This record gives sequence, structure tokens and C-alpha cells, in this order.
Amino acid sequence: MTELLTAAQMRAIEEAAIGSGAVTGLELMERAGRSVVEAVFEEWPDLAKAPHRAVVLCGPGNNGGDGFVVARLLKAWGWEVEVFLYGDPAKLPPDAKVNYERCLEMGEVDLLSDGNLFDADGGLSRAALWVDALFGTGLTRPLSGPSLVHAVMCLNEVSSLGLGKVVACDVPSGLCADSGRKLVPSDDCTSVQMSVNADFTVSFHSGKIGHRLAEGPRGCGKTVVKSIGLEGGPRPRVGVKPPPGGAVGGCPAVPPGDVVRLVEGISVGLLAKAAQTHKYAHGHALILVGGAGRTGAARLAARGALRIGAGLVTLGVPGSAQQEVASQITALMLRRVEDGAGLAGVLGDARINALCLGPGMGMERARELVPAALRTGRAVVLDADALTGFSEAPEELFRLLHENCVITPHAGEFARLFPDIAEKLNATPTTGPACSKVDATREAAARAGCAVLFKGPDTVIAAPDGRCSINSAHYDRAAPWLATAGAGDVLAGFIAGLLARRMPPMQAAEAAAWLHVECARRFGPGLIAEDLPETLPGVLRDLGC
Repeated sequence: MTELLTAAQMRAIEEAAIGSGAVTGLELMERAGRSVVEAVFEEWPDLAKAPHRAVVLCGPGNNGGDGFVVARLLKAWGWEVEVFLYGDPAKLPPDAKVNYERCLEMGEVDLLSDGNLFDADGGLSRAALWVDALFGTGLTRPLSGPSLVHAVMCLNEVSSLGLGKVVACDVPSGLCADSGRKLVPSDDCTSVQMSVNADFTVSFHSGKIGHRLAEGPRGCGKTVVKSIGLEGGPRPRVGVKPPPGGAVGGCPAVPPGDVVRLVEGISVGLLAKAAQTHKYAHGHALILVGGAGRTGAARLAARGALRIGAGLVTLGVPGSAQQEVASQITALMLRRVEDGAGLAGVLGDARINALCLGPGMGMERARELVPAALRTGRAVVLDADALTGFSEAPEELFRLLHENCVITPHAGEFARLFPDIAEKLNATPTTGPACSKVDATREAAARAGCAVLFKGPDTVIAAPDGRCSINSAHYDRAAPWLATAGAGDVLAGFIAGLLARRMPPMQAAEAAAWLHVECARRFGPGLIAEDLPETLPGVLRDLGC
């Protein structure tokens, strides 16, 4: 898995490299600017074949310095380049100032001349490439002031109308690198949130968390990561040091050394089945079912658990739904589970080692059966009604949860279980780093004492010890077809099946979420929930399982 960094973590890595004498800040800036030009030419080879016109917008910090390098390199390539500085040249950081002065040697740099973005006829200047080097990962305040607002509006018009390619250096300006959220002026939280919507974003050394969360993917366009020579260098403990008060952006600080991982695949060895084995070697999952007319969700989950490799899957059914379920299943088994006593009887079979409760279960039935399931200490997935059933008293659920559990809330369920955390996450961000979905999921996992999978296109998975990963269905892994009824039930079944196969909870949640997206991408448009388990064998076959 690839590491995703916060702005502070990236800064610590750069400072460690500079402090060790391995590289200077000026060299890093040169490499960053060069990597932007290389990435642009790789993405659009036609731009490298002949000179074009570029407009480079530079901010008052080191991100602006990267822009000056880009402008100089394009100029040397034979391009016509217009450069704008949004700030006071005298106040530029030392390295950025050096590159500003180098730019001056090649031509004029306009200062705060937002009107010059228009041509003589009052339309936007024509340029093949527009470079956003206004603000990078270090942004902690909203974009404000007429010149900056005008610049962002112009860049977004260029992108939306196809008047040129808009490229962002590291992070689109106005976007919080840690959360993927736009910052808003505190004196007017109803104002329009300003950030650049780029066509292409070039990140340095590592992807940033904000590239994968909230509005980040939409603002970044396509994102690539380019090396600036920091690999193998000094590796500091890159956790965020909490300020007085112990929180960053209103959420708990990350323990030193903790990074977020991007889920990019699964361990094939954990999913493969040995030739010399039997069904019980791969676990037995029990999926609890709701009443008559509400059995489809649990059957979807059970199908998912069986397809992902659980040796056996049994549906625990109340008498009112027994005939309905029996007429719909073949490879799945059925046992009568009317109440807590019935569940205890079924769990007398010690070979049942994973349970899934929630899909279509009904809240009253969930409130009775969830405690009975959790007290067994076996691996448990809780979804849907199993979570909503405790929204009035979530602390009762938290007292029962244990390290072998996974809970899978969507945004609404998360807010009902963790209202105070959700309030921080949903509050309008006025300063950075803003509270992120990563912060919220980590805090929720610590409180619940188990793995939490917070669903969405930017699914975040966290363990109580602070480990965290993002399963991103964005960019080339976008899977909009997953927004369909029952898809979450199948995901819960995937997790239950992997738990039955004795995969640790965090790992099971990561693998299930990744496979869930891969199934949707493989099937494509027209997907319904029933298609996900049926598509999984082809995905596993392609992986070599």
C-alpha cells in the first residue's frame, strides 16, 4: 500500500532531508518545478512537440517558487510564458525569491495584475497551459481578496470551458491538503467556498490525504505523484505534533509515526485456497435475517460471504420468514433463529466463527440479537439496522464491541452513533488543517474499540490503535454504479466471509472494500447489488486466486 501524507508530515520529511545536508531547499524546489513540466509533457505529448503559451500564477510562498521554476523551464523550452505573482516580492521565502529573480532575468513578472488575465477584447487570455502555483499543501486560511478570487474564478472558467489545461502544483489552491475540504472565511461562512478545479495535479514525493477525500478528487482532476529525490533519505517520525489543547483542526492529533495508507490491492495469498483442504478450513459464517418481506438484504450479504470464500454460510431466520428464505436459496444453509436463546443454540456449533448482523434485520430484532452475538467474542460485522438500532444509546453498543468486530456505517449511521465527531467533521472549516474523514474515523474506532469502515467513495477504515487506510473509488477507480440499493449489504457479506476465513478485522475490511470496487468496475453500468457476488469470481481469477 502507498502512504498518503499530511502537509505536516511532508514538511517534516523535507526538513529532515535538508537538515541532513542531503539536499537544499533550492534543489527540492528545482526538482518540483521540473517534475511538473515532465508530468505535463507525459500527460499531453503534443505540448512537448512545439512551443505554446502558458500562464503561471504564483503565490507568496514556496508553492509560488515551484511556479517560477515551471515558468523558467517552459520559457527555456521556447514557450511564450506570462507570470503573475500574488504577493510582495520582498516577502517571498528565500528559495522562492531566488527563483523569482531568475524569472525576472527572462522577462517581466506581473504583480497582482488580475486584469491582465484578460485579453484586449475583455475575454480570457488564450493559453494552452495554466499553472496553479498559488498555494500548496501549507494552506491554513481561506482564499480571500479580489485578486485571488478573480484568479481562481479565471482558472475554473478555463477548465470548465476547455480553454486550456489547468495544472495544480501539489494541491489545487484553496483545498486543504489534509482533508480535501475547501476553507471558508470565518466572518462569512455562507460565502462561496473558493478553490481551483484543476484538470491535472502533480504531487511531489507522495500523495496527500486530501487528494483522496471529500472534494479533493473533484478539485484535483487527474493526480500523479512525481519523485523529487527524497526516497531513501532520512525518515523522521512524521506524526503531527499536537498544539496546546491536543488537537489539530478540532480533531485528535495523529500519534507520531502514523500515516494513512491507500488501499491499492489485496494479498492474493490470503485469499487462495490450498488444494488439500476442506470446507470447514475456510470458516463458517452466520448471517442473521429480518422478518418476512425483509430477507433480501441478508441474502445478498450471505451470497457475498459465500462467493468470497467462506467454506459455509448459514442464514439465521425467524419463523415468519423461514419459507420465504428457503424458497430463495440453494448453496446457503438455513437455521431457525427466533431470539437470543435461538441464537445461543445455533452458536453451540463452535465451527461458526463469524457473524453478520444488520442488513434488513429490523431494529427491534437487532437490539435483541446484537448483544447476544457480541458476547460470544466471535468475529462480528455490524451494518445497517444493527447500528441504527443503538442510535439512541450508542454507548451501550460500545460497551459490547471488541477487537474482533467491524462496524460499517454510512454518513447517516455514523452521525447517529458518533454525533459529536460528526458535528466536527461537518462543521464549516474556516482554518486548516480542517477536520477530515480520516480524523473522524480514527476517533470513532478508538471510541468503539473496533475497526470502523466509514463508507463512501472515499471509504476510510481505521483500527482502535490508529492504523488507517483509504479505499478510494476516484480517478481511474471511480465506480459510480455502487450507488445502488443493496451494495452495502454485499460489502458486509464480503467482510463476514473474510472474517470467517480468519482474516484480521482491519485487513478483512480493507480487502473487502477493495474487491467491492473492483467488482463494480468490472461489471460497469447497469450494476445492481446481485451482480456484485456474481462478478467476484472473475475478479479473483484475474488476481490469481
